[in-house]
Parts: sequence; structure tokens; C-alpha cells
Amino acid sequence: MDAVEKLVAQIQGLSGSVGDLNQLHLFLKQAEDSLRHNSSRLAPFLHQLDPSVHSLGYLYLLDAYTHSVSRDGANEVVLLVARFISSCLAEQIQLAQHKFISVCKRFKDHLIVLEAPMRGVAPMLTAIRKIRPSSEHLTTLHPDFLLLCILAKCYKSGLSVLEDDVFEVDQPRDLFLYCYYGGMICIGLKKFEKALELLRNVVTAPMSTLNAIAVEAYKKYILVSLIHHGQFNTHFPKYTSTVVQRSIKNLTQVYLELVNSYSNGNIAELETFVQVNKDRFEGDNNLGLVKQVVSSIYKRNIQRLTQTYLTLSLQDIANTVQLNSPKEAEMHVLQMIQDGHIYATINQKDGMVRFLEEPEQYKTCEMIEHIDSSIQRIMALSKKLASVDEQISCDPLYLAKVGKERQRFDFDDFDSVPQRFNI
Repeated sequence: MDAVEKLVAQIQGLSGSVGDLNQLHLFLKQAEDSLRHNSSRLAPFLHQLDPSVHSLGYLYLLDAYTHSVSRDGANEVVLLVARFISSCLAEQIQLAQHKFISVCKRFKDHLIVLEAPMRGVAPMLTAIRKIRPSSEHLTTLHPDFLLLCILAKCYKSGLSVLEDDVFEVDQPRDLFLYCYYGGMICIGLKKFEKALELLRNVVTAPMSTLNAIAVEAYKKYILVSLIHHGQFNTHFPKYTSTVVQRSIKNLTQVYLELVNSYSNGNIAELETFVQVNKDRFEGDNNLGLVKQVVSSIYKRNIQRLTQTYLTLSLQDIANTVQLNSPKEAEMHVLQMIQDGHIYATINQKDGMVRFLEEPEQYKTCEMIEHIDSSIQRIMALSKKLASVDEQISCDPLYLAKVGKERQRFDFDDFDSVPQRFNI
């Protein structure tokens, strides 16, 4: 019996109790070099193990086997890993989380090579749920899952994890990618308010050096702000890292110029600017969003009319906002009414539009329930923040750092976000 056969026998015999699993884990760690050396002949041994019973041992063999698989073997690996993720025991794989994460990341890479991201959406979501301690924990697999959702255009599946409140993060880069990919998913679903929240989190997150993810997020943040609000505020929140405030505008100058062109309200000028810089926007994979920005200027100009007029003909609207015909103006107005961007009625007989005040009186049962739900969520968040603040205040590392800084700084000079959070 060679070393691998002996190890498989140990896996089969020591996968029952917690004590046996701890002993098996020691054997598996000692056998890592041997498994890696014999990676090309591990496939038959994997078939001798049941991933729903021998999860820990199967994981070690699977990790070694998938470490150097060629493109030709990618499909087999995808099938093996998907089956393993579906049936493995969470309590066993959590003993070797780093192995499980490595296998899942290779799984994602193979799916991208095969151009079959859809096959990984459900398994990766299952992997996240098996490995995370709670729904408040952001794992390093979250960004990979969201990337697969984007590539597969399976946005609603991605939204399922974006609805979770996150308080624990394994690595700073995971948070940047999670928020960036999450913003892209919300853009795909036209959930622009949520997209802005996620993209803003990327830009304003503490960082000691400017990273490429934040720059790309800022570009999309500008475009979505124009689409959704019809304007963009170039001022950063006070808690934004100094490095972002100092450098990011220089790297996104063409987008800030787009804001200026948009603010003028001249459609012809905006279209000319976009055409001149088309290659730049296309190179950033933002041309589709830029086109939505151009389309949204009609909505913005119509909204301006509601602040000045009570009634207006469709012909006057078409002339004022530079649309081709009254029919085109009617389609824009109807869409804006449906989306809740304006309140108006259209008289089909004489082609007149009457602009109305917002009908919501904030006294319906649905609105009261919505307000109550928001209050309860804020209370829960406040309680969580108080708990985190208490934990940090008792942390020996934090207390030691504060003790050193006390000698050099006056606490009144500190920003509202302590520098200890810089990453």
C-alpha cells in the first residue's frame, strides 16, 4: 500500500468523531507535499471517498488535484468541485477554510476560462453560506460570487447577498471588490440608489494608498449620480481618506468634465463631448452608462419644467427639451410618471400636460410600516455600533496605540474617523 492509499484508508476511518477529525487533520497536513507530488493520479482516489462523509479528507485531495489542472481538464474539475460544495459538511471544511477557499477560487477561474459563469452561481452561493460564521460576515468568496453573477448576468442572485448587513470583513480588498461588484449588479437591476451607496463605500473607505478599484468605482459613481439625481456633488464626505481627496480627481478628469457638460443642459454639446471621448469611455467599459447619462438629460430638463409650469403642451415640452416630436415627449413623460419621477396627467384630446404635487400624505398603513421598519433597523444598527465601540475601547492594541499618540497629538485635532482604521 503506497502513501496515498494509506492516507485514503485513514480518511475513511477517521471521519466520524471530532477527536478522530483532529487526528486526521494532522495526518493530512503532514501529507500535503506527498499529495501535491502525486496530484496527477488522485482522481481515482477521489471516487473512493464520499464528500458528504469524508469532507475534510476529500478537500485535501481535491485541493492537490486541482492545483495544476490544464484547460482540457477544466470541465471535470468544475463538476467535481460543484458536487463537493453541494454535499460537503460545513463543520469539516471549516477546519481547513484556506483549502476550501483555494478550491473555490480555482473553480471560479475554470468557469471563466470555460465561459460558463452561470454554472458557478448556485455552488458559490452555497460555499459562502457554508463557510461564513454568520450573515454579517463578509468572506473572501463574496467578490468571486458577485463576479460570476455579473458575467452570467444573473443579477438577482447577486442581490441576495447584497441585502445582508456586513460588520465583519476578512480582508480590506474583499470589501472594495464586494462593494464595486455589488454596485455593478445594482446598476444592472436599475437599483441606482443602492448602487450609489455601494460605490460610495468604495470611494470613502479608509485607505493609505489610492487603489484602482476606488478609481473605477468613482467613475461609475459619477455616472450613476447623473443618471439618478441629474447632478453630481464633487465634495467628499469629511471622513474620506486624504489620499482619495488629493488624487482621485486627477485620474477621472474626463468624467468631471462630463459633469460640467451635463450641468449646462445642452444636449447637442453633451453628445459632442461624448463622441469626442468615446474611446476613453469605451476603454473603461462605461460607454453604456454614459449613453444612459445622455438619455437622462431629457428627464432632467423635463423635471426642471415642473418647477416653473403648472401646464404645458407636449409640443412645448418637445421644443424646450430638444425632442424630435410631441409623441416622443409623451413617451418620456409617461415613463417618468410610471417611475415616480414626476406627478402629472396628460390630456390626450388637446395634448396638454398638467403637473401635480406629490400625492403621498405619509399616513397610509404601508408608509407607517415602512417608517417603523426603518426605525427598527436604525435601532439595531445603533446597538451594534455601541457594541463594536465597546470592544475597540477594550482592545489592548488600540489602548497601546492611543497611549503613544497621546504624547504627540491633541485629540481635538483628530478627524471623526480615527486613523487606526486606515488600510
